[in-house]
Amino acid sequence: MATQMAEPAVSATQDTAPDSVVVRFAGDSGDGMQLTGGQFTLSTALAGNDLATFPDFPAEIRAPQGTLFGVSAFQINFGSREISTAGDAPDVLVAMNPAALKVNVGALKPGGLIIADSGEFTKRNLEKAKYDTNPLEDGSLAQWNVLAFDISALTIEAVKPFGLGNKDALRCKNMWTLGLALWMFDRDRQPLIDWLNTKFKTKPDIAAANIAALNAGHAYGETAELSGPLKKLHIDPVPAAPGLYRTITGAESVSLGLVAGAQLAGLEMFFGGYPITPASSILHYLVRLKEFGVTTFQAEDEIAAICAAIGASYAGSLGVTSSSGPGIALKTEAMGLAIMTELPLVIVNSQRGGPSTGLPTKTEQSDLYQAVYGRNGDAPMPVIAARSPSDAFDCAIEACRIAVEYMTPVMLLTDGYIANAAEPWKVPDPETFEPFKVKFLEEKNAGDTLLPYKRDEKGARPWIKPGTPGLMHRIGGIEKKVDTGNIDYSPENHQAMTDARKAKIDNIAVPDQQVTLGEASGALAVVGWGSTYGPIRRAVDNARKKGLAVSHIHVRHIHPLPANLGDLLRRFDHVLMPEMNTGQFKTVIRDQLLVDAVSLTKTSGQPFQIAELDAAIAKFFDGIADNEGGDVPANRQQLPTPESGHDDGSLKAGGDAQ
Repeated sequence: MATQMAEPAVSATQDTAPDSVVVRFAGDSGDGMQLTGGQFTLSTALAGNDLATFPDFPAEIRAPQGTLFGVSAFQINFGSREISTAGDAPDVLVAMNPAALKVNVGALKPGGLIIADSGEFTKRNLEKAKYDTNPLEDGSLAQWNVLAFDISALTIEAVKPFGLGNKDALRCKNMWTLGLALWMFDRDRQPLIDWLNTKFKTKPDIAAANIAALNAGHAYGETAELSGPLKKLHIDPVPAAPGLYRTITGAESVSLGLVAGAQLAGLEMFFGGYPITPASSILHYLVRLKEFGVTTFQAEDEIAAICAAIGASYAGSLGVTSSSGPGIALKTEAMGLAIMTELPLVIVNSQRGGPSTGLPTKTEQSDLYQAVYGRNGDAPMPVIAARSPSDAFDCAIEACRIAVEYMTPVMLLTDGYIANAAEPWKVPDPETFEPFKVKFLEEKNAGDTLLPYKRDEKGARPWIKPGTPGLMHRIGGIEKKVDTGNIDYSPENHQAMTDARKAKIDNIAVPDQQVTLGEASGALAVVGWGSTYGPIRRAVDNARKKGLAVSHIHVRHIHPLPANLGDLLRRFDHVLMPEMNTGQFKTVIRDQLLVDAVSLTKTSGQPFQIAELDAAIAKFFDGIADNEGGDVPANRQQLPTPESGHDDGSLKAGGDAQ
């Protein structure tokens, strides 16, 4: 984590300097690429650049060294302008071995820079990476600039004074590489040196060796007589409003937002969790926040975790649980219990590729059906989706507010990209948040009678702490009688209670939907939710600069939908919905608003690229122009037919995005 006080910025951008650069570090899963990327992110934040990151690592705990499926990568896009995605094609690829090169080189921009550790391009490693010849020597990399030198040998030489064996010495080569990257982009080494001293304070020799490697990599850039592509580049700070900034990941943001939400409600928080990628980080982070009234519990399984959280809510705390798709499936029955008992509960779903175990470390948006519809019986539940790591903070507070004000479980959707990615976040002033203090029922609410299911103007029943004198009541998963909460199987009562639970959720007051970018009407609305925000925003901005009548609408409240959303979408001639699934939100929109739309779908485990969305938007306008004799129509009732071959009117994203 990096913090920085931003002052009103004065632009001093050099004429020759780009306004953004994309760098990808890639190596074996034991090479420390995530740590390298994280520390480069810290230095970038301290330099005042805007940034977005994309950690991409294998699902295997420790894949065989040097293999293609064991490659770990970390991409960062940083610059002197607003950054909303981790970037499409890297400008610089740091490849620590042949497998890292083979897996990642196809994404590199033509003319981009490859920095390779030639010491790892041995015959055995080349065979593991399925190379017949050494790509550093056979001319196959001619379209890129290549800088190859023996980073392994240089690292061993740098740490020799500390008496480390070769195996331990090579563990420092990520720091050597980081030192070179710090020199390339004019970064200060001192924060990294301070971090190493803190991390290895009980092992000063290891700290000193890593610092020596860091300094050696930096010195190599300073002193080696290198010609060609390796140059020092300074990226100016991004103009920013004054305030305290820090880097934040989605997992950290959710955790802080949950704590803030509990504080605004005047409650202690209980978090019941069970480890699962990529949701585990929330438990790890909340463990360190006990001073804010947070109790964390690592249960024996997912079912125990959510049931413990429901028990905590029954006892008067804010119950929270978290998981990913497979764990959310296990929690489903208990979600129904929380809906039937009408207790507040926040469920965080960090989505990943599925079904089943699927792609544990890759990102997807394929749990939307599960969130909105995936429970037995008529079991309506509010669903909120965060659009970015920093946005997850506000979404977590909103989830807490709805949970306690409407006495209901709420699902907060993030995904693997949001959970692991980092971006700058302006730390908000706590005084700007309006509290929503909980009031527990402390006396009978119907004269001399207690009605535990008597509803207020929002449709919420009272929250009663166990042990409150005179307020003993029945609670559980069997259908309750209207008002009294007694067991009642009668058809009329079940109809009434089902209607009441549905009406409570349907009538939740959510803000009207705003247009994120562009006009409130036009030829095309690109509608997204969740982590597609960044690439959609950039693509729509690109299209608008070309004069196209396109707008971006990004939906936070998935269920219930904003009351004005249907009317807003009907002001546009066409609606395009990019999703990292097979078109789930499109189905929800068609179902609830009777608004037609075309999906742009992607289920590769990777986020959308801006270029894919650029191509999809361009195809829409090309199709409109072809159908209308070259002019974009002011009003059309039918969407242009996608040339994708899909009979559901959907487009597929890919290298040749349609």
